[in-house]
Amino acid sequence: MEHAEILTAAGLAPATVEGGSLAVTTPIDGTEIASLQEHSSEDVEAALVLAEAAFAQWRNVPAPRRGELVRLIGDELRANKDALGALVALECGKILQEGLGEVQEMIDICDFAVGQSRQLYGLTIASERPGHAMREMWHPMGVCAIVTAFNFPVAPWCWNAALALVCGDPVIWKPSEKTPLTALATQVIVDRALVRFGDAPEGLSQVLIGGVEIGRQLAESPKAAVVSATGSTRMGQSVGEVVAKRFGRSILELGGNNAMIVAPSADLEMAVRAIVFSAVGTAGQRCTTLRRLIVHEDIYDALIPRLQATYAGLPIGDPLVDGTLVGPLIDQQARTAMVAALDRATADGGTVFGGQQVLRDEYPDAIYVSPAIVEMPAQTDVVREETFAPILYVLRYNELSEAIAIHNDVPQGLSSCIFSTNVRETETFLSAIGSDCGIANVNIGPSGAEIGGAFGGEKHTGGGRESGSDAWRGYMRRQTQTINYSTELPLAQGITFDTPKTAK
Repeated sequence: MEHAEILTAAGLAPATVEGGSLAVTTPIDGTEIASLQEHSSEDVEAALVLAEAAFAQWRNVPAPRRGELVRLIGDELRANKDALGALVALECGKILQEGLGEVQEMIDICDFAVGQSRQLYGLTIASERPGHAMREMWHPMGVCAIVTAFNFPVAPWCWNAALALVCGDPVIWKPSEKTPLTALATQVIVDRALVRFGDAPEGLSQVLIGGVEIGRQLAESPKAAVVSATGSTRMGQSVGEVVAKRFGRSILELGGNNAMIVAPSADLEMAVRAIVFSAVGTAGQRCTTLRRLIVHEDIYDALIPRLQATYAGLPIGDPLVDGTLVGPLIDQQARTAMVAALDRATADGGTVFGGQQVLRDEYPDAIYVSPAIVEMPAQTDVVREETFAPILYVLRYNELSEAIAIHNDVPQGLSSCIFSTNVRETETFLSAIGSDCGIANVNIGPSGAEIGGAFGGEKHTGGGRESGSDAWRGYMRRQTQTINYSTELPLAQGITFDTPKTAK
């Protein structure tokens, strides 16, 4: 399918994708596929005002009814999965299977959120005072601003939006300026669901196109009760500080430097498959990408040559072509960062396998690289940093405690895993003295989380949680309520506070 046909199939009319100041290129071949109108500061403020008005209505709609809208969004996503998945691949460069998988994540979280709309449970609490009842209730929080990154251009929006909508919050989406088309196409899908729903307030779901200044304005505005931001640690530090200064609520999904420990008892066939998908999927441009491989000394020489042989045969090329497993980097900046990291690793004593730029003749304006394996003598500073490219650093260990220490000795704390068939090793890894990450897996890689569990991490990953489990609470406010149904007024803690009787 031609690039223009992909845009049309996704519901993007020529009037939407032409004549603007924001040029959108595809990393597949570097050509411009759209030029979009950018929103102004005044547009951002108008969107916030409209969303606030929508909140005043939407919070009064019963939660199961709000869930019906999300069910309709899920239906529309199912009907448009192929078109949107192809656009994801075109715009961010991930292979088509991954693009389709990302849309499936959106469908899955819609299904989850529909059920959640009938389970926004509070608590009944025993009161110490006679004739009193206590309970805990959850209420809609307010406008939710969602800032997303290029590498997963649509699924993180839906992780937030599906829950925010059932919780009673309107959403404003600021996508990456590198991947705005997928956001506009998703809004077309949402608009269809809104028409079918019938009586949703105007401004319930909006998209703002532009650069970092729009994200900054949303973060600074007291009208945005919740700001959910996905991106780099540096970006998250800025957003978190700005939102905290005004006592707003932020949900931060930031950097990852994810590791796998491969123990002597590991099933190496499974381990190799998990390593390859986790390390080279999305051309190493996932927050959950496997970046560090910590291998036991006894199996090191059996695993690494096997891994190198698999890397050497990886199909690299156009992500829209069947059979491709590694697509392009997003842009030249990503390649520059990759080269700099490999140079530093070499200077630290590392041995590099792969990492070259390829397909220059076929795609002179795009950036395709062979994924790199770097055998390191120790975990140096460059290994502790996240480079958003397909670089896998390999380290040796002898004792599990040593492996866990290496694993945890990085600023980030998103996803982690161990390959072992020894229950003592796996349970230690999952214990309080094991992985310090928000996600810990056994015998599966760190990449490819299911929506049923809360997604997010610790330390420089930001501490946010999205998607499943009780992540819905991030979009609501808690209220403790006490009801006195007696004719007395006892005080808590047995306090006596008798006032003088009023004279007649």
